[in-house]
Amino acid sequence: MPPLTKIKNLSQCAVFMDFDNTISTFDVLDDLIKCFSIDKKWLVYEKLWKEGTIGSRECLVGQLKSVRISQKDLTAYLKTIKLDPGFIKLLALLKKNHIDPVVLSDSFSYLIKKILNNSGIKGLKIYANEINIQGNRLIPSFPYSDKSCLRCAHCKKRHLLKKTLQDKTIIYVGDGLSDVCPSKAAHVVFAKGSLINHLSKEKISCIPFKQLNDIYLNLKRGVYGS
Repeated sequence: MPPLTKIKNLSQCAVFMDFDNTISTFDVLDDLIKCFSIDKKWLVYEKLWKEGTIGSRECLVGQLKSVRISQKDLTAYLKTIKLDPGFIKLLALLKKNHIDPVVLSDSFSYLIKKILNNSGIKGLKIYANEINIQGNRLIPSFPYSDKSCLRCAHCKKRHLLKKTLQDKTIIYVGDGLSDVCPSKAAHVVFAKGSLINHLSKEKISCIPFKQLNDIYLNLKRGVYGS
C-alpha cells in the first residue's frame, strides 16, 4: 500500500464524513427499509447491489418501492436514532482548527438533517440524495449522480476534487462500499467495517477506527498512521 500522508497542520485539512454507521451508530437507511417495507423484495435489490450487479441508485429506487411510512411515523423513527458518542468532541476539535466538516452520504439529506437536528447539531454542509414524501411513499431523486460512475447513486468523489481544495490535505471517514471512490481521492482515510476490506483489496492505505473518538484522539495527538 502507498504510505499515508503525514499531516503537519490540521487547520490546513478538509474533512469529509460518511453518515450511516459512521456518524450514526448503525446504518439508518438499511434499518428504515427493513422496518417499513411491506414485502421482502428489498432483499433482492440488496443482494444484487452487494454482488455488484446493480449500482446503489437502481438499488435504492427498487427498495423504496416497498417502503410504506407516514410522515408521523418517519418523524418518530428518526427521533430514536443516536449518533456516535465521539462526534460532538470531534466537531469541537475541527471547529477549533477552523474546519467545517462536510457530510457525504448515499442516503437522503432529509433523514440526515432531521437526525442531526434532533441531536442539536445544525449548520453542517450535507451532500446526499433527496426524497419527496408523497403520502406514505418515499420518492427518491439523485442530484449528485454521475453517468460515468455506475456504482454510486451519489458520486461522493466529485466533492473531493474541487479546485478550492487543491491546497488542502483531504481527510475522509467512512465505513462501506459507497466510500471506496472518495477514499481514492483522499490523502488520509479513516475506515471501519467493510471499507477496510475494500481498500485492502485495492491497495489503498487507511487508518482503522471503531468509534469516532478514535479519530478524535488521532487528530488531537497529531498521530495519523498506525
